[in-house]
Amino acid sequence: MTEIVSAVDAQQGATEHGGRTVNERRRTKWPLPHVGPAQLDAVARARGWARLALVLVAGCAAVVVVGAGGGGWLILLAGFALLALAGAGVWWMLAHRGGARLVGGLLAVTAPVGVMVLYALSGLWPVAVGALALWAGGLASARASLRSVRRPKGTHGRRTPPPRRPVLIMNVRSGGGKVVKHRLVERAEALGARVIVLGADDVYTDPAEEARRAVAGGADLLGVAGGDGTQALVAAVAAEHDVPFLVVAAGTRNHFAMDLGLDRADPVRSLDALTNGVELRVDLGDVSGRAFVNTVSFGAYAEIVQSPDYRDAKAATALDHLPDLLQGDSAPVLHVRTDDTEMHAPQALLVSNNAYARADPLGGGRRPRLDAGLLGVIGVRVEGAAQAAEIALLGERAGGITSVTSRRVVVEADRERIAVAVDGEALELATPVVCTVRPAALRVRVPRHRPGAAYAPPTVDWRRILRLALGRPDPRTVKEAYDV
Repeated sequence: MTEIVSAVDAQQGATEHGGRTVNERRRTKWPLPHVGPAQLDAVARARGWARLALVLVAGCAAVVVVGAGGGGWLILLAGFALLALAGAGVWWMLAHRGGARLVGGLLAVTAPVGVMVLYALSGLWPVAVGALALWAGGLASARASLRSVRRPKGTHGRRTPPPRRPVLIMNVRSGGGKVVKHRLVERAEALGARVIVLGADDVYTDPAEEARRAVAGGADLLGVAGGDGTQALVAAVAAEHDVPFLVVAAGTRNHFAMDLGLDRADPVRSLDALTNGVELRVDLGDVSGRAFVNTVSFGAYAEIVQSPDYRDAKAATALDHLPDLLQGDSAPVLHVRTDDTEMHAPQALLVSNNAYARADPLGGGRRPRLDAGLLGVIGVRVEGAAQAAEIALLGERAGGITSVTSRRVVVEADRERIAVAVDGEALELATPVVCTVRPAALRVRVPRHRPGAAYAPPTVDWRRILRLALGRPDPRTVKEAYDV
């Protein structure tokens, strides 16, 4: 960070004295030929946000110290204890049946209410509200600081001619009937595409086979209006034949479309790519020879989705299976090896095509990039109520959560075959299961004008915030600030 601060100070000095000197330029450790006013301004803003974040956090501490007084500390600590008890209640509710589940559910609901009642009756609610407001402001400022020097690169598109013989595969059952509701078949055909309709009857049609026949017939673009599982199957064919792939956001959640920056609320806008589009190069995941665009899940979730009742009653099915999966013998014992880390017996494991912004099991949901050439790996191991309480208080920083990136992930188990959920589709695969990433394997055509992927705030690292505020060296910050 010293190098960046020197650059900022030198820039300011140049303004005052008419230019930078040779000695000032030699202070920079890394050669940064493309440094300009925009990069220097970004670093200056980051430093300002970092200092504001530290001031707000210090104010939060001061409010607690001054407002709580002597006996108030016990009440504040009791509030934290109640929140931890709520986390433990969630564990009892998920990992047990009968009376223990009922007690856990009551704790999960009543403990947070108890915190509010406790602070209200004690007269400390102004202190709690003020401290929370200052802490929230500090977090927001810290994220703004990191965002200033760690701008997501995104995926840059290039202009290419419109396809001449596009073929779109549309599942009329996906997303509650979005294909019919938005008249996607008629709209696509009006733009010159040939449409293959799936789901119109009870006969199963393999979308991958339809895609291969389309390519053999001369298709120069393959598209899908359907869920992520169908998209992955057709994307594999598109990558195999090196033809562009088009995503129409007509599924239920459309995670892949979301991270591509498409408008999930209006799938018709996805069709603009046929006439006014750009092409992106993104990565494609591979699990034991099968492509995936989003995630591969192992452990509890993968076991639950195997149930035929899951689609119709997700919550009830999960509650019915979780006790045996979390502390019984019904779940396989997994052992995970990544490039640099090993995990033994995680209860849930998520391998994603590029890493998610946050490892929080209750949040995240965004991949800042789809072309980093790395898999994201999140493992969760909760052995009891104490660890559940820790996750409730610390989130992704809890000891029971492991988050890494890797080019290759090997999942072994004490069974010959294990349940796996690939982009939400329930499968069983032989062990060991190997996940890899194929960098820039998929050509994706998207509309030139699209909303863009939602910003995923980075995890707040307070040591980095302190370095930014004080101007201490931080090689990561130096590289990220100028690699935008």
